[in-house]
Amino acid sequence: MFSPFTEEHELFRKTVRDFAVKELAPHADEWERDEMFPKWVFERAGKLGILGAHYPEDCGGAGGDYWFSIAKSEELVKSGLAGVTMGLLVQSDMATPCIGELGTAAQKKEFLEPALRGDRVAALGVSEPGAGSDVANIKTVARLVGDEYVVNGSKTYITNGTRADFVTLLVKTNPEAGHMGFSILLFPTDTKGFSVSKKLSKMGNWSSDTAELFFDDCRIPKRNLLGEEGQGFMYLMQNFQSERLVGSSSALAGGFHGLERSLDWGRERSVFNKPLIKHQVWQHKIAELYTRAEAARSLVYRATDAFNTDRYVNKGPISYETVKLIAMSKLFVAGVTHDIADFAVQFHGGMGYLEELWVARYYRDQRLFRIGGGTDEVMKYMIAKIMGL
Repeated sequence: MFSPFTEEHELFRKTVRDFAVKELAPHADEWERDEMFPKWVFERAGKLGILGAHYPEDCGGAGGDYWFSIAKSEELVKSGLAGVTMGLLVQSDMATPCIGELGTAAQKKEFLEPALRGDRVAALGVSEPGAGSDVANIKTVARLVGDEYVVNGSKTYITNGTRADFVTLLVKTNPEAGHMGFSILLFPTDTKGFSVSKKLSKMGNWSSDTAELFFDDCRIPKRNLLGEEGQGFMYLMQNFQSERLVGSSSALAGGFHGLERSLDWGRERSVFNKPLIKHQVWQHKIAELYTRAEAARSLVYRATDAFNTDRYVNKGPISYETVKLIAMSKLFVAGVTHDIADFAVQFHGGMGYLEELWVARYYRDQRLFRIGGGTDEVMKYMIAKIMGL
C-alpha cells in the first residue's frame, strides 16, 4: 500500500503513540470529569518534540515537513481524549502556524518558541457570539492610538481559552475597509482589561477548556501586529487550511480507531448463538464504512501532499486547488466519521448508550467536526465557489 511516511516519520509516530497510550490514556476518565487537563501535558509534548516537529529549526522546531503533523494527529487520538488532542492541535497547528509564517524574529522568540516548548499556552481567537463560520462579520475592534492598539470586543468557543498565555487574535483595525480591514494581533492575556468571562460547557470534548473572552480597552504594543495591517483576513484564510487538514486527519484516525474497537466488541459479543460480527447485516455495514474511510484517507493524503508541496517544497501560499482539496477532505471525513459514530452506538446496543463505555464519549466528541473549523455547509460553499459555480 502506498505510504507517504518515511522511517523518520514512523519513529516520530511511535513517540506520539507512546505518549498518547502510556501517559495520556490512563488519565482519560479523570480529565473528562474535571473538564480540564493539566499544563504538564503541553510541557511534556514540547519536550518530546511533538509540538514543533513540522516547524523550522530556527524557531524551535525540528525542521520536518507537514507529514509529521499528520502522523501526530493520527496517533494522539489513541489517548481516547478528543479534548486533549484538540488542545494540543490548537497549540501546534491552529494558533501558531501564522506566527511561523509571518512573525518577526522578536515575535517568534516571545510567542512561537515558548509555545512549541509547551511553556506558554496558545489559543486562536476568531469566533464571536455573532460570528462563527461567517468570519467577516466579527466585531472586535483594535484602534491604533500612538504606538499601541486598544482592543475592545469578545470572542467565544475558544479552545485553551481559560488558561492561554496569549491569543492569536483576529480584529478589525479599519471597520470601513471590508475584507481589507482585518488584522492579527498577538495578544498576551496578562494585559489589563482582559478577562475570561465564561467557561463554556459542551456536548463533548469535555477534557478541553473552551471559553468566552472579553476585551475592555486592552492596550498592547504596536509591535504585536502580525504581518501587515489590513491583511489579517487573508492570513487567516491561509491559516485555516492547516487547521482543517490536521482536523480531518485526526477525525478520520478517530474513526478508524472506533471501527477497530467495535470489531473487538463484535468478536466477543454473542447474539443468537454466534458472534455479533458473524451476522451479515453487520458485515455489510462494516464493509461499507471501511471502504468509505479508506477513500477518505486517500483524499486526506492527497490534500496533505498538495499542502506540503505548496508550503514546504515551494514555500509559497496555498493554492486554490489545494484549498478545494482540503475542503473536500473535511466535508467527506465529517460525513464518514459521523456515520461511524452512529454505527458504533447501534452496534453496541444498550451498552453503547451508557457513559461507562468509550462509545458514548466518542459519539459526543466526533459531532464537533461537522461544525468546528468551518461547517459542512461552508465547505460546500467553498468547493462550489472555487469550481466557479
